Amino acid sequence: MKKEFKERRVNLGSAIIGGFVTLVIGLAVGLNWNTLVAQFGPYFGVKSSQTMSFEELNEVYGALVVNFDGDIDRTKVIEEAKRGLVNAAGDRFTYFMTRSEAKKFNEDLNGNVGAGVGVEIGERDGYIKVLRTTPDNPARRAGILAGDIFYRVDGENVSGLSAEEVASLVRGTAGTSVTLTMVRSSKEVEFTLVREVINNVSAYIEYRGKTAILTVTRFDSDTGNLTKRLAQEALDKGVSKVILDLRGNGGGFVSAARDVLSLWLDGELAVEQKSRDGVYNERTYTSRGGAILSDMKTVVLINGSTASASEIVAGALKDYGKATIIGETSFGKGSVQSLVQLDGGELLRVTIARWFTPKGKNIEGEGITPDVEVERSFDDINHERDPQLDKALSF
Repeated sequence: MKKEFKERRVNLGSAIIGGFVTLVIGLAVGLNWNTLVAQFGPYFGVKSSQTMSFEELNEVYGALVVNFDGDIDRTKVIEEAKRGLVNAAGDRFTYFMTRSEAKKFNEDLNGNVGAGVGVEIGERDGYIKVLRTTPDNPARRAGILAGDIFYRVDGENVSGLSAEEVASLVRGTAGTSVTLTMVRSSKEVEFTLVREVINNVSAYIEYRGKTAILTVTRFDSDTGNLTKRLAQEALDKGVSKVILDLRGNGGGFVSAARDVLSLWLDGELAVEQKSRDGVYNERTYTSRGGAILSDMKTVVLINGSTASASEIVAGALKDYGKATIIGETSFGKGSVQSLVQLDGGELLRVTIARWFTPKGKNIEGEGITPDVEVERSFDDINHERDPQLDKALSF
């Protein structure tokens, strides 16, 4: 059936007025977009991008260029200005990385650390110290000991740097030399070492009779599959207990922590993260059907360098009563960071939320308290004694 055509008349004056009103509304929304997004964005899961005037910064730069008796590296000025801007947030886990720093960070996160001297580095008592040296590597052969304090690396004072920053200076190309000035018993001790390629898998397993000791050194993109394979190997060997060693594990991907937890927890809440505006609120659950260690007697070893994703694992296993925690109170990093890719390969690592264990505990600054507290001193480490592992084996 053919539709009847009806002529529609449009009043030209009304059309012009309507178009003008639409234009005004569009301009108002466009000019005030950031304000509107800031006010209503959180209701729709959107965060606004804010800008600010840098006239005062330009004033300082201009005065520096005019008055400084020397050359100014403009690229360096811009990089340090970006770094200072981010540091103003006052959060040690929020920082700016140059292109080269971002490249090293991504390599570290994925286990591609290049060459080093075989030391585990961490913060203790306000100092960056050697936590342990690894067997058959340059540091141990040269006589570096657990407890030694990093003072200078190749002549550069590193007293104010983080453990990650010191570690990046110590690492380098295999075959190159690095000079470390350490403080031991209030005296300076200097070592010149040649870097070697370090075996750096994220997880490995050892056996003591019917006990499997599963050590996870970090949580990277391969950790989930690797630990699943090692756990199945342990079951095939007929073990009756698993010791999960997270000592010295500084964290990594939350997704990898979830995968490891999925060996014990079947579809349970692994961790919850919350942000002040609710934009980054999220619950992470373990996978279903893969909890092959669910009924296995389990002990988790932690210490002061157990942080972030490794605390997520220890916290969840403790909350669900799946493991006994032995060792020392963990680091206490209860925040979540996001990586924002910037122009030119630069990277911004920024805290976006806080995370909570399944029972709702945020461990920021407090850490996870072990069920059985056992200390391992630097003297124990240097003489290859491990009272924490001994306790776990006897438990």
